[in-house]
Amino acid sequence: MIYEYDINYINAAFKTKKKVLAHELLKALLYFDIFHFPLTAKEIKRFCGTNTTLEEVESELGFFEKLGYLQRKGEFYSCSKEDINILVDRRIKGSLRAIQMLKKAVKYSTIISYFPFVRGVYLSGSLSKSYADKDSDVDYFIITEPGRLWLSRMMLALFKRLFLFNSHKYFCINYFIDSNSLEIQEKNIFTATELTTLLTTCNTGLYRKLMQSNAWVKDFFPNTIMESISGENIPANKSRIKGFMEKLFSGKLGDSLDTLCYKITLKKWQKKFKTLTKEEFELNLRSKKNVSKHHPRGFQTKILNAYREHIKEFEQKFHINLS
Repeated sequence: MIYEYDINYINAAFKTKKKVLAHELLKALLYFDIFHFPLTAKEIKRFCGTNTTLEEVESELGFFEKLGYLQRKGEFYSCSKEDINILVDRRIKGSLRAIQMLKKAVKYSTIISYFPFVRGVYLSGSLSKSYADKDSDVDYFIITEPGRLWLSRMMLALFKRLFLFNSHKYFCINYFIDSNSLEIQEKNIFTATELTTLLTTCNTGLYRKLMQSNAWVKDFFPNTIMESISGENIPANKSRIKGFMEKLFSGKLGDSLDTLCYKITLKKWQKKFKTLTKEEFELNLRSKKNVSKHHPRGFQTKILNAYREHIKEFEQKFHINLS
C-alpha cells in the first residue's frame, strides 16, 4: 500500500530544519564577534554547525537583517554591537597586513622545517584567518618525529633565544605534537576552528592525516572540506645536515636527550607557572612525551567563556533560545 505524506508533518520537519539552520548561522557569527571579525556568507556557511547551501545561508542572512539580528556592509555580516563600518575597515586593513606578515611566516617556516625531527609546520592563530594587527604574533603548530618532540622543541627554543633574541613576533612555537599522536584531546568550537583554518607551510600529506585523525571537526563544521589545503606549501625538508643530525641523535642517545629536554622544560614551567591549578596547567601547558602546549594565559578558556556569555546576551536581547 502506498501512503500519502502528511503535509503537516513535512511542514513541521521543514520548520525544524530552518530553525536549526538559523540558530547555527547566528552562533557562527556570534563566535567570530568575540574577535571583532565580520564574516562573509561563504565563511558563515563554512563555520555553520549544520549542513547547508550558500543560497540558504544568504536567504537566512537577509531575513536576520530585517529582524535586526545583524548588521551588514557589502559582503560582510556581524551581530556585534560595534559599528559595522569600523569592523569591516579593521578587517580589510588586517587582511592587508596579514599578506605582508605571511611572507615572513613562510620564511621562518622554512627555517623550522630544516630542524631535526620536524615533520610538519602549520600556521595557526589570527594569521591563519588572513588577519593580523600590530600586536599579532605568528603562531606555529608543529608536528615532530615520535620520541623526539622535546629535543626538537629545545633546539628551536635555543635558536629563538640565541638568534632572534627570544622574540615571539615571528617565532611563537607554542604547540607541538608527534606524528603518532595526531588526535587533539580537546574537542570544542575553539580547537575545531583552529584545526580547520590551519595554513600548511610544510608537509601537505601530514596535514591530511592530521585532519583525518580529527574527523570530529566535521561535527562542528559539516560544510568544511577536510582535505582542503591553504597557504603556500614547502615540501618536507630532507637536507644532508638534517639527515646527519637525525642519525646522530637516533637510538639511545636521542632517547636520553629527549627525556632530559622534557624534564628540564617541565620543571621550568612548573616553577614559573606555580600559581596555576593542576587542571589549568594540564589544559594550557600540557606536557607529555607526545605533546607540548604553551598557552599560559588560558586563551582557549577565555574565548569559550566569552562565547557562552555572548550567546546568553543575544538570547536575552532578542528573546530567543539558541541551544
